Amino acid sequence: MGGKKKLSLKQIQKAEKKAAPKKEKRTAAPAAKKSVPGITRPNLAGDKLAAELKKLQVLTPYSVASRFDLRLSIARGYLKDLERKGLVKFVSRSRNVIIYKPVD
Repeated sequence: MGGKKKLSLKQIQKAEKKAAPKKEKRTAAPAAKKSVPGITRPNLAGDKLAAELKKLQVLTPYSVASRFDLRLSIARGYLKDLERKGLVKFVSRSRNVIIYKPVD
């Protein structure tokens, strides 16, 4: 009936011998440093940024995030800051998307 049989002492020793070299190989490899892109916000006062935003007809968090290589959450906050400063104008909102328009 059911269940897995217990290993004998010889089988346990053989399994430990086989597993020992594998552990050494894993620790020998250097760990790569991971970096998270898009954490810092770009400069709000840049002339280059204003020119870049005026080229777009419609600003959404996705369009800003893809253009400036940011995360969506940072792009949403960035557009809210731009609205407070008067550089963009609120147009419409749905459950998922907020739409802004650059001020001329």
